[in-house]
Amino acid sequence: MATFLYKLGRLAFRRRHFVALIWVALLTLAGVGAANAPAAGASSFSIPGTEAQKAFDLLEQRFPGMSADGATARVVFKAPSGEKMADKANKATVEKTVKALGDGSEVTSVTDPFKAKAVSKNGSIAYASVKYKVSGMELKDSSKDALEAAAQQARDAGLTVEVGGDALQATPETGSTEVIGIAIAAVVLVVTFGSLIAAGLPLLTALIGVGIGVSTITALANALDLGTTTSTLAMMIGLAVGIDYALFIVSRYRAELAEGREREEAAGRAVGTAGSAVVFAGLTVVIALVGLSVVNIPMLTKMGVAAAGTVAIAVLIALTLIPALLGYAGRKVQPAGQKSRLLGGGRAAKKAARPNMGTRWASFVVRRPLAVLLLGVVGLGAAAVPAASLELGLPDDGSQPASTTQRRAYDLLSDGFGPGFNGPLMLVVDAKASDDPKGAVTRVADTVKDLKGVVSVTPATYNKPGDTAMITVIANSNPSSVKTENLVHAIRDAGGGIKADTDAEVLVTGSTAMNIDFSQKLNDALIPYLALVVGLAFLLLIVVFRSILVPLKAALGFLLSVMAALGAVVAVFQWGWLANLIGVQQTGPIMSMMPIFMVGVVFGLAMDYEVFLVTRMREAYVHGEKPGQAIVTGFKHGARVVTAAAVIMIAVFSGFIGSSESMIKMIGFGLAIAVFFDAFVVRMALVPAVLALLGKKAWWLPRWLDRALPNVDVEGEGLRKLGDGRKDDDDRELVRV
Repeated sequence: MATFLYKLGRLAFRRRHFVALIWVALLTLAGVGAANAPAAGASSFSIPGTEAQKAFDLLEQRFPGMSADGATARVVFKAPSGEKMADKANKATVEKTVKALGDGSEVTSVTDPFKAKAVSKNGSIAYASVKYKVSGMELKDSSKDALEAAAQQARDAGLTVEVGGDALQATPETGSTEVIGIAIAAVVLVVTFGSLIAAGLPLLTALIGVGIGVSTITALANALDLGTTTSTLAMMIGLAVGIDYALFIVSRYRAELAEGREREEAAGRAVGTAGSAVVFAGLTVVIALVGLSVVNIPMLTKMGVAAAGTVAIAVLIALTLIPALLGYAGRKVQPAGQKSRLLGGGRAAKKAARPNMGTRWASFVVRRPLAVLLLGVVGLGAAAVPAASLELGLPDDGSQPASTTQRRAYDLLSDGFGPGFNGPLMLVVDAKASDDPKGAVTRVADTVKDLKGVVSVTPATYNKPGDTAMITVIANSNPSSVKTENLVHAIRDAGGGIKADTDAEVLVTGSTAMNIDFSQKLNDALIPYLALVVGLAFLLLIVVFRSILVPLKAALGFLLSVMAALGAVVAVFQWGWLANLIGVQQTGPIMSMMPIFMVGVVFGLAMDYEVFLVTRMREAYVHGEKPGQAIVTGFKHGARVVTAAAVIMIAVFSGFIGSSESMIKMIGFGLAIAVFFDAFVVRMALVPAVLALLGKKAWWLPRWLDRALPNVDVEGEGLRKLGDGRKDDDDRELVRV
């Protein structure tokens, strides 16, 4: 591996014009494809294998033309204080608004509040339901404008009017904090390298990689049904790993220059050593992201694969474009320890150089490993405590900021019709196999009415053949509450007895039931996913480190950091601690996909630092140093760079906390705090402490396994045989390796 990458790095350095041209061409091609691609529609949301999805599919089949996935809007009216909606003037305003709402070309139906009995018991609140032919993301601007104009006319007449539903769904914005995150990354790079040119290379290559990745996703979004969240996630992870991978290559290149090697040789050795770590670190991230497909939720699979593709691009750019750009930079990239004149370089060197911070810290940990280990474990354990009260759910209009019309409409409906009205349960009764379809449907309605927690059951709506019916059930509890979840399970349990007696199948669907099934599916998949991803990465790390205990320690450390990060997410987004500081206006259940998503992404990123840091330790150990000294040497060469990489990744992820979409905000915060815990507590403290306690046992590997494993030579042992000044006269040798 190291020899192949060494030759690849030297080839890219020499043929820099050709390499740069290829990447510029790929960026241009992806950009043109994105610019000319048709606008992406709404990403479909399906949960194969769940009862809610089965019911949804049955509705599409038995009620053709009803546009079950079409956008909806609820226009909520509230009469002025002391008045009723049934008052003559208010009623006339509502009827005029309903007529205006029904004029749109994409509207399929509008309900009159007075005919549909959609007026609250106290008579002060009413609502009109609007149904559209297409989804919220596909809705034309003219239809949205007409909806807002109709609402504004009713407001001008003196009513309070708010609009809920997904018809006014807006494209999320990340905000200016994303740019601030990149700016912080730039500052960290300048401080780390002491050179504007060296600092600019990782930023430039990361932006090129993200540009190719996100443009490709945009170009394929319509064909592959990719949502806006997919490209945002790819950008988030692509920027972070792109900067980090390039940082490690450039840092190793400067270290090789400091040892007196020529620039082409230094580029080859940087790619051969640090590049090997980049390959395996990238592989762990890709495994974690692609592994999301085991959950069998198409949306999550697409997000994972798209982000994995962007990571793969970042790895390829680090291995090829970075050495090419180093060739262009020439002497403007200084050896390690030297700064450019602009940043204070060229001054007289100090008489005695102190050991760097990494050396001093590693020496302290080696002397006090048990104390450091206990302190780190207790600290992370305390941070993980809130995770014990984790509540899962999916965001609805109730989680929107209080300033939005969707949130105000949600609150008005809750006040007028009860908390369960915003999350009605839809029962689909498949009575095709029943001898008495209507009798079976009547029994379903009567049975459900008697269940605890049910406020109302609407009359059944039949399809044309009369063998399938829809019934709407309103609960007396909030859609995201445990009581509503228990009611869904109670209805399904009762449906089992009804089917045994009447041969009619009762299915529960609707947004609330879909959320419950979604959360359950994710919970069920978490353990298999952990086993798959951690298992594959464990085997990969055994190959890299040729050790059993080092990969085991890496996996256990990851579990500590991810649990602590989940605890922090619960404390902020569920409990409300420091919520105002990051713009969380509404606390509530944690997004259902957050635990499994954090497990996947954080595991991949955590293994980055494990590979980069421990590889330098193993390199020193393989070259003859004692275990304790190898730890200090690894920190001497790697701690500064790993610290910089972690700060950069935290800054990039934190930049997405400013997003207007709660999912992106939560992911940005979760990943930022997870990287902080993993890099600065687990990798920089617990890892050297455990290795110091284990001593030589840390690098133990059974002889039979040592013979069976392939030798990937991540430490670059094979490069020592090449000699410092060896030239590759025949580039075709690279192809044969």
